[in-house]
Amino acid sequence: MEKNEKIEVNNEEIGVEDNSIIPEKKEELDNTLNKEVKIDYLKDLQRLQAEFENFMKRSELEKQEIIKYSNEKLIFKLLNVIDSFQLALKHNNDEGVKLIYSELMTLLESEGLSKISTKGDFDPKFHEALIQEEGEFDNKIILELQPGYMLKEKVIRSAKVKITRKIK
Repeated sequence: MEKNEKIEVNNEEIGVEDNSIIPEKKEELDNTLNKEVKIDYLKDLQRLQAEFENFMKRSELEKQEIIKYSNEKLIFKLLNVIDSFQLALKHNNDEGVKLIYSELMTLLESEGLSKISTKGDFDPKFHEALIQEEGEFDNKIILELQPGYMLKEKVIRSAKVKITRKIK
């Protein structure tokens, strides 16, 4: 700063002579700057802390989701085995096959597998209409072509169905 230069602190002009500032005004200036810097750092710290907490929450939710559906690929592959068991049971009344099928279904149900109902109205979230037929009502399921399954709250295979279409 040059001789007789003026600076403004808290809307008040302060004269500066010979590169020196009046000691109490210098302290006030330092305190004001320190407060502003501290406020900026505090805001940055609070923002970073909030971002970190959100990251931790997201990570925990993702971890829980991964754990919840960790068996999905294996269970999906087993659906073909279930279909084969059901086909075998239609053509063969062997008690051993029934017992094995029952044990397999009990195990899979304990892991969260459930069959999608195909009674009532067609719902595209759970059903896939493969065949349509003229009928008295619209979007009524009349035949299950292949069962659908859910793993907990997630559809892993839609039920393949035949539905009615009301022709106007």
